[in-house]
Amino acid sequence: MIKRIFSVLMLAVFALTLASCASSEGSTGDDVLYVYNWGEYIDPEVLTMFTDETGIEVVYDEFETNEIMYPKIEAGAVNYDLVCPSDYMISKMIENDLLQEINMDNIPNRENIGEDYWKNAESYDPGNIYSVPYVWGTVGILYNKTMVSDPVDSWGILWNEKYKDEIIMQDSVRDAFMVAERYLGYSMNTTDEDELQEAKELLQEQKHLVQAYVVDQVRDKMIGNEAALGVIYSGEAIYTQRENPDLEYVIPKEGTNVWIDAWVIPRNAKHKENAEKFINFLCRPDIAYLNFDYITYSTPNIPARDLIEDEDIRNSPIAFPVLSDYDLEAYTYLGEKADRHLSALWREVKSY
Repeated sequence: MIKRIFSVLMLAVFALTLASCASSEGSTGDDVLYVYNWGEYIDPEVLTMFTDETGIEVVYDEFETNEIMYPKIEAGAVNYDLVCPSDYMISKMIENDLLQEINMDNIPNRENIGEDYWKNAESYDPGNIYSVPYVWGTVGILYNKTMVSDPVDSWGILWNEKYKDEIIMQDSVRDAFMVAERYLGYSMNTTDEDELQEAKELLQEQKHLVQAYVVDQVRDKMIGNEAALGVIYSGEAIYTQRENPDLEYVIPKEGTNVWIDAWVIPRNAKHKENAEKFINFLCRPDIAYLNFDYITYSTPNIPARDLIEDEDIRNSPIAFPVLSDYDLEAYTYLGEKADRHLSALWREVKSY
């Protein structure tokens, strides 16, 4: 835990450095790389190692959601060289010409990424031209065995009155609607108005049971026994189980989202070759392992898995599930009009 606190402080320093550099006319040298990534989504030691090996300074900033990240890239106020969006958001960025092609010849370590993940990536990046997979996982229910007496195998338990004020939901429009849509038997990519209205009303019906809509705080609340049930990403679930053995993770029988977060290079990036060097560095098995050990999100890097000494983790159905055992679906980009409509429905849920 001390290591994580220290690492968070280090990332804060990187973020402050970025703010300083971004406002400076003199920060356009060749030996720098501006990275925009999710919070606590890389081992800070990896950044130091990259700088030590290449002489390239990594200037680092963080975002909480894809929806916060996107307008900053679209506006181009900061010339980020490398960003780590989720699958459906990569589709949107490609469609709106916000990305440039990656020179895969500069990333020989890409061969360490499993073929299944490249195939999955075709759904949001046809031809695998603009992105390189970084981490992946599923969305499921985390529950406390000492606080939940009912079987946990369905999204339906999140509507059980018995657990009023003990339920944590994701403060994410796609993830929240996914839960309701899959529970209703619909695709998580539906744009059918009747289905969307039904999902909205189901989430409104649930709202009085929900303790909080949060993002990163799900794991902390569950570790601290502050809630009985929470919607969580599989990587976060692995970390919570390390801290609290009473916690279990389940992929509900109605199915869920399987996702990939991947590295992309924005159209206005000024240090493209440095970005490609960094992607190649991250695809090294030893580096991919360090990141997996730190962030606990599943790695698509096959040789890196072999470096995991703990057999229970290496064979964990949470970290590395057999995908064919579950009803899984990836998010797709729904288009600007559908995005705006879904966001409006989510506002109706939260203001209900």
